[in-house]
Amino acid sequence: MQEKFSILFFLRPFAFFAAIPSRCSALALAAALLLTACASNEPPADLTIINGAEPESLDPAIITGQPDGRVVGSLFEGLTRLDPKTADAVPAIAERWDLSPDGTVYTFHLRSNAVWSTGEPITAPDFVYSWQRVLDPNTASDYAGQLFYIKNGEDFNAGKIKDPTQLGVKALDARTLRVELDSPTPFFLDLCAFRTLAVVHRATIEKHGDRWMKARPLPLSGAYTLDFWRVNDKIRVRKNPRYWDAANVLNQVVDFIPCDQPNVALNLYETGAADIIWDKGLVPAELMDLLRQRSDCHNFDYLGTYFYRYNVNHKPFDDPRVRQALALAVDKQRIVERITKAGEKVATHLTPKGMSNYRPPEGLGYNPDAARKLLADAGFPGGKNFPPFQYLFNSSRGHEQIAIELKDMWKKELGIEMELRQVEWKVYLTEQSKLNFHLSRSSWIGDYKDPNTFLDMFMSNNGNNRTGWNNPRYDALIKDANRQTDPKKREPLLQQAETLLIRDDLPIVPLYFYVGVNFFKPDRVEGIHPNLLDEHPINTIRRKAPRPVAADVRRRTPATRDPEPERRASLGSEPSLPSMPSNARRSTPDSPRQVSLGENPTVR
Repeated sequence: MQEKFSILFFLRPFAFFAAIPSRCSALALAAALLLTACASNEPPADLTIINGAEPESLDPAIITGQPDGRVVGSLFEGLTRLDPKTADAVPAIAERWDLSPDGTVYTFHLRSNAVWSTGEPITAPDFVYSWQRVLDPNTASDYAGQLFYIKNGEDFNAGKIKDPTQLGVKALDARTLRVELDSPTPFFLDLCAFRTLAVVHRATIEKHGDRWMKARPLPLSGAYTLDFWRVNDKIRVRKNPRYWDAANVLNQVVDFIPCDQPNVALNLYETGAADIIWDKGLVPAELMDLLRQRSDCHNFDYLGTYFYRYNVNHKPFDDPRVRQALALAVDKQRIVERITKAGEKVATHLTPKGMSNYRPPEGLGYNPDAARKLLADAGFPGGKNFPPFQYLFNSSRGHEQIAIELKDMWKKELGIEMELRQVEWKVYLTEQSKLNFHLSRSSWIGDYKDPNTFLDMFMSNNGNNRTGWNNPRYDALIKDANRQTDPKKREPLLQQAETLLIRDDLPIVPLYFYVGVNFFKPDRVEGIHPNLLDEHPINTIRRKAPRPVAADVRRRTPATRDPEPERRASLGSEPSLPSMPSNARRSTPDSPRQVSLGENPTVR
């Protein structure tokens, strides 16, 4: 068990005491508290971002979480990228492309000035290798399904086809890539911008194996190179002078701070030690009502859903009546009003509204009487003889509050008892992928602006399914829908599939839709544009004002108040934040996308 320690401290411009766990960034805490033993002589970065949990990996083929994806997006690039204002796919390493009349063959033309950070040309064979690697079953990529749309992609990943040359991705020459799809795929260019489809360096991977990210020099394809990654400290990236669009990269050095403690994250931000907090889950929930009134709290529509999964392999959750009963006993309005408090909307379907050409079907609402009847029909009247079960969630005060609320609702309405199982982020991911749970909290952030980004993950062969649920009719409906070029024919097929998912079979229960919440001061930072995917490339973000000098945050002895309160920085007209008592409950680690990357460890 990892030992934790606490330091009581007082930081301006608002005052509260908080406890700091050792897993938070040592350097970040040093910057905030001037703990000289942990301090570094490194020059400050141009931009510092609170990134949430420590990334699991920086390998594009392996990553699943948003913290991973934010860093990977700075280091690697694909054929397309997402426009920071619209989140639409625009040219990246491919400067242009042609599409066949039947919509099944793309021919991508790579830029002549696209090179690796080491100076070698990025070529079409590099993309062929990168995509073959993602689909290789030995890679075990959870996002291999993003390439099932290319010819033979699914069969190759399943091991039915052994020869990678049979895949529908081929290099016609050094700078021309031909991609053949099984059927027209309207969102394929958006997929090409996804982190997992970024180009990686074959020779480096073949030489170093699983440790290839430690190679020096490390050939990278993105706007930045990796300076260093110090676990529980920070990831520092540096501008790649050989990047094809280097002239428009606005920062020389960017730091990603792996801090997932809301109180600490907010202190780092308030003192100027960090410039941006991406996630609502990285600020204290008890202060959210006040923070939302401030001009540096930015709310916007966002393609994200918070839900819980059933493991349908475990009794009694193999019975749809039991799954429906628990769903009907959940008062979702109570959750968004009492816990999340950022304007979230109750979810009765998985896909958020706002995507063109799709109206999601309605699922189950709040109906305790119907819930009790279904549970009785399933053999558990009044909850009698219902077996004990657990609810898995990663450590976070927000997730814990929702879990407690669910536990209380099910006890009150159904007479059943639930045990809470709180684990660290890495353990949570492992247990969920192994289906070692009864119920598990989950979330999904859209990878692109199409309902398929939410619905295809519950196909039987998708690595992100994580429910044990397998419905051939659902699979067929999704595949049939994605063959349609007419949105009017596609929509009803997707609606039928989603109805199976959120009303009939119900392997998951949507709870609420996220709203995007970012924290940055407009007079300090520019270049961040609200968009449905919360996609913000760091190369287009710039810090306008100089960073506060370290001496501005004076070292204080534990539990000692500021001796010079008149010198505190003023919040001006912003709502002030209340002091928290020194015995306030500590927020547990709130470890994001999942980028999407789909799964998001924080409550936004």
